[in-house]
Amino acid sequence: MEFQITGPSGMRAKFVSRGATLAELWTPDRDGRLADVVLGFDTEAGYATTDNQHFGCTTGRFANRIALGKFTLDGKEYQLAINNGVNHLHGGSKRDLSRVEWEGEPFEGPAGSGVRFHYLSPDGEEGYPGNLDVTVTYTLTPGNAVKIDYEATTDQATPINLTNHSYFNLSGHGTPSVLDHEVWIGADRYTPTDNGLIPTGELAPVEGTPLDFRTQRRLGDRIGELAAGPAGGYDHNFVLNGPIGVMKLAATVFDPASGRTLRVHTDQPGMQLYTSNFVWGQTCKAGQVYRKQSALCLETQHFPDSPNKPQFPSCILRPGETYRYTCAYEFGVE
Repeated sequence: MEFQITGPSGMRAKFVSRGATLAELWTPDRDGRLADVVLGFDTEAGYATTDNQHFGCTTGRFANRIALGKFTLDGKEYQLAINNGVNHLHGGSKRDLSRVEWEGEPFEGPAGSGVRFHYLSPDGEEGYPGNLDVTVTYTLTPGNAVKIDYEATTDQATPINLTNHSYFNLSGHGTPSVLDHEVWIGADRYTPTDNGLIPTGELAPVEGTPLDFRTQRRLGDRIGELAAGPAGGYDHNFVLNGPIGVMKLAATVFDPASGRTLRVHTDQPGMQLYTSNFVWGQTCKAGQVYRKQSALCLETQHFPDSPNKPQFPSCILRPGETYRYTCAYEFGVE
C-alpha cells in the first residue's frame, strides 16, 4: 500500500508498506523548486526486486553487521542468516524488516502529518528470539523535517537496532554524484573495522583521518584514500558526541548546486555514513540511473556488532522494557 503525505510546510512524501519505506521526498531548493531527494522506485513492486539496496526502508531487526551471524544472549547462542560475506547484515535476507509488509495508517495532528507503521515480528523470524512488536512513525513537521519515532517491545530478551536506510542526494535523485556535497559530523571518534567491516572494538579518534568531518568539508575531498579499502569509500560508524538518549545534532549536509541543506538529529550513540559505494547503475524511479556514489546514507544506530561487543552501548531489549528512539531529517536552504 502507498501513502501520499503533504506536511504543514509543503514538503511532500510517499511511503510504502513494504519495509515501512520512505519512497519519495519532495523539498524546495534555494529558488523554491521542488525535487525528490531520495532514491527509490516508482511502485512498491520495485522494492521486491534485486535492484533494491534497502532504499528508504526500515532496517532491522539489527541494522548493520553482526560477525559470523552469531551472538550469545543469556547463555544461549543464536545463529542468524549469513548474507554479507561471512557476516549477517541488516536483519537477514528473507524476512528482515525491510522485506515484510507493515500495516500503515495515515494521520494528521498538531505536530504534523504522517504515517504510523506497525509490524509484529514472530519469535524466531530470521533467527532472532522473541515476539517483537514494532511501531515506526513518520511525521512531516512544520519545520520541514521528517521525524521518525521507533518503539518496540518483546516477550524475550533480544538485540534490536533499527534505522532508516534512505539514500539522499540534495540535488535530486539520479544526479550522478554526491561527492560535491559538504558534510559536517559531530563525532570525535569512530569504530575501526576489519576487512569484513566488523568493528575491532576500539573507539579511535577521527583526527588525522579521512573520517574527520568536525569541520564542514566536501565529501569527495578524501574519499579516494578509502578507495582501496573493503568499503570502497565511506561506510563507517561514527561515535556521536553527547549522551545517549538525548537529542543532538549528528550531521549537516549542504549541496552548493541547489542550496538545499540537511540536518540530522538523533538520540542514538552512532551514525553510519555510507556513500552508496555498491550501487551499480540500476535504473529505478522515473527512469533515473543510480550510479556508484550518487547518494549518501546517514543511518543513526547502535554500533555494528554490538551483541558481540560488551564494551559498546547495550542493544539488548528485555521483557517489560520499551525500545524508543527518534531520528529527524530536517531540510532547509542556504
